[in-house]
Amino acid sequence: MIIFLIAFVSLIFGYALYGYVVEKVFGADANKETPAVTKCDNVDYMVMPGWRVFLVQFLNIAGLGPVFGAILGALYGPVCLFWIVLGSIFAGGVHDYMSGMISLRHGGQSLAPLIEKYLGSKIKNVFLIFMILFLLLLGSVFAMSPAHMLSDLSETPFLLWIVVIFAYYFLATLLPIDKIIGRFYPLFALLLISVSLAMLAVLFWKGQEFYPDLSLTNQHPKNLPIFPLMFITIACGAISGFHATQSPLMARCLSNEKYGRSVFYGAMITEGVVALIWATLGIAFYQGGQGLNQVIEKLGPGGVVSEVSNGYLGQIGGILAVVSVVMLSITSGDTAFRSARLAISDYLKKEDKSLKKRLIISAVVLSGGIAMSFFNLTTIWLYFGWANQLLAAITLWMATFYLYRENRCFWLTLLPAGFMTSVCVTYILYDKIGFRLPLDVSVYAGSGVAICLMVSFIIRHRR
Repeated sequence: MIIFLIAFVSLIFGYALYGYVVEKVFGADANKETPAVTKCDNVDYMVMPGWRVFLVQFLNIAGLGPVFGAILGALYGPVCLFWIVLGSIFAGGVHDYMSGMISLRHGGQSLAPLIEKYLGSKIKNVFLIFMILFLLLLGSVFAMSPAHMLSDLSETPFLLWIVVIFAYYFLATLLPIDKIIGRFYPLFALLLISVSLAMLAVLFWKGQEFYPDLSLTNQHPKNLPIFPLMFITIACGAISGFHATQSPLMARCLSNEKYGRSVFYGAMITEGVVALIWATLGIAFYQGGQGLNQVIEKLGPGGVVSEVSNGYLGQIGGILAVVSVVMLSITSGDTAFRSARLAISDYLKKEDKSLKKRLIISAVVLSGGIAMSFFNLTTIWLYFGWANQLLAAITLWMATFYLYRENRCFWLTLLPAGFMTSVCVTYILYDKIGFRLPLDVSVYAGSGVAICLMVSFIIRHRR
């Protein structure tokens, strides 16, 4: 219990202290006009209250990561808490704040044009294709996962829920952001936070042991290595490249740059808290990784959510918990497709204020997502975690060059950029989806690539 409280308090202090440092380094200016004011079109650009933007941002970036990823990360034991806390404060929060605020400073542009500006035009087209495929894949998976959960919960056909979810995706991608996303998502965000806190309260009330085997050793039942696998598994609960595709959505709705700290950095810290709770619930409910692993292999992370929720909150509370996780997935899936629409519009340099233009691009995007749903995504999904963290590394490098050009402290982003580069390179060299090299060789190579890139950047800076 004490370890959990220390981790929880660390996240709060991280927001208060390091979040302030990040804001000062960036140089947020309350007197600058934002794109929500200068480019207001009442579709994608419009002013929304800061608290509402925060809740929408939190729900957009969360996805299944802080729940499913945290549950899978809990297999490594309490050591996963360190990555959730330190990753959220020094990597994820920085990544989300920078991607959102740099977008805001450039008129609310999506990620691809920013990559072109700071990393060069040669990478732009490749990156755009990579990002669009990434978003379509994510949106498709975020439709299928909740469809399975809703089918099991209601005992209705899976195909029915797929049709309903994609019909909703089409509306959410097409309509002005305040009609569905800005109006209902804050309520869904509050539901998720409330359910997570309720289960945590029950855990405290029962006096159950939080971490039966309180050790920082690797407790994974299959003895999978902590580095780099745990840093890929726990993504949204610590750092996730997907967030950089979502932050521009809310950068177009902020009325003041000073709100950026609470909206971007604060939403990531809140997600870290949710991941901290679910990792703890997974360990405590099954009294260790062995029992948790047995349920995951039999029922998957969704089955764990259902069992833990019913065990701590009863049948009605369990239903609410499952519904909150379902909404978590769906609401990240639709904004993934919306981000893809905006990215295509930015690339074509065509404003899609008119309903006809939005309809055409939305239809193309959703058609791609539906097509992916008919393929076997098992193999492709294996690459998702790696692609997600690779996107985070690229975004941090982009932010590093931004700070360098603005003559600000680029170490803020350079260090997490180097670390995430080493994670991604090591993973693709070691894992079965990559080159299957020995772990020690992969670690040395990944670290070497990261160090070389960092040294190269520093030399360039000095010149």
